[in-house]
Amino acid sequence: PSPPFNKGGMGGFIKLLSNPRKITPCALNIGIKNAMGEIIMRMDAHATFEKSYISKCVKYLNEYNADNVGGTMITRPRKDTFIGKTIVTALSNRFGVGGSAFRIGAKEVTEVDTVFGGCYRKEVFDKIGFFNEKLSNTQDVEFNLRLKKKNGKILLVPDIVSYYYTRSDFKSFLKNNFRNGIWVILPFKFTTTMPVSLRHLIPLLFVLSLIGLLSLWSLLSLLSLHGLLSLLSLLSLLFIITLYFLASIYFSVKIALRENDLRYFFIMPIIFASLHIGYGLGSMWGLVKLMLPERNKD
Repeated sequence: PSPPFNKGGMGGFIKLLSNPRKITPCALNIGIKNAMGEIIMRMDAHATFEKSYISKCVKYLNEYNADNVGGTMITRPRKDTFIGKTIVTALSNRFGVGGSAFRIGAKEVTEVDTVFGGCYRKEVFDKIGFFNEKLSNTQDVEFNLRLKKKNGKILLVPDIVSYYYTRSDFKSFLKNNFRNGIWVILPFKFTTTMPVSLRHLIPLLFVLSLIGLLSLWSLLSLLSLHGLLSLLSLLSLLFIITLYFLASIYFSVKIALRENDLRYFFIMPIIFASLHIGYGLGSMWGLVKLMLPERNKD
């Protein structure tokens, strides 16, 4: 550990700790092991927090006798551009991110499977272990699912509010979706428990169904096998595409009306598809990486 951090009159209660591996779960575990209090709170650098954030987390942790408490994460663009706003809209919309309560919000205190950041009782880490240091991403999701499996109580409290600043350009958005998709699958290699929620696998199933049905129909057509199987594969493909398109249009219309801006109607279907397909393709690549043999590092 470095000496106490005294800059700005903060006193000697802030310490800088060395993280040689420079990945998130290692940093979290170093902090937890060096912490002297009974409560552990994670606060990420790409976020800002309401002044009452810490006090409310501690209050509700004790009031509900919970193991982990978090709140609503309001997503904001790092740059105030139209594309940035559409990305934020997709990441805060039920069609975009499913039932992720900390992203889309909740009306009352709700028991959930994970939260952003989190305020934990330190004793939790004695019971179920620390963050998995083989997971440079999604370590919080995997940890919270382990906690839930041990009957831990994770609560989302609506009036606990943080603000997360996400990527605002389309290229970075695509790259991040692909990377997130990979790290939904790779944790299966490093844990014996289910490391993600089922909702995280839906984009993979969506993309696999499109590619699988299209490939089957194309192969049958190439072989001139225009029978029932060919027809069923084509109809199934068209049904999935049509259903997805209608859902995308429905939510895009709602967003355009809410924002009173017709541009959202035209751009949101592209943003939604980029989110879901990019994520799904990343998960497919994650499957490939799971099957590839590990390289010998010696």
